[in-house]
Amino acid sequence: MFHVIRFGVWLIGQVFAGALTVARDVVRRHSHMHPIVVAYPLRVTKDWQIAALSTCITMTPGTLSVGLRPDADGDGPEILLVQAVYGADPAEVFAGLADMEERMVPSVRGIDHGAPGQGAGEENR
Repeated sequence: MFHVIRFGVWLIGQVFAGALTVARDVVRRHSHMHPIVVAYPLRVTKDWQIAALSTCITMTPGTLSVGLRPDADGDGPEILLVQAVYGADPAEVFAGLADMEERMVPSVRGIDHGAPGQGAGEENR
């Protein structure tokens, strides 16, 4: 139960931080927005986990879950298509998605499907 509360508090913080970032950028003369769509290989496998992660991504200002598709080979993880407004560094987008996925479902930490930010050795949280 503590994990759910901790994740909820973290997510609310991300929503506020994202809203401030987007609002600040909208009023600037020169935007820092670089929209990108990334294909993120999921480590979560249950339908409710995929739906919850997709919803959390969409709740966060500057990101939007746009689709789910099977892996090209058909035997790999499902791929979540995510649009990010601040995608100048795609590796940073992948790392942010991996961080959210790990915070939501800690048991996926250490699983690596090849996306930057996934896998073991990223314990700076």
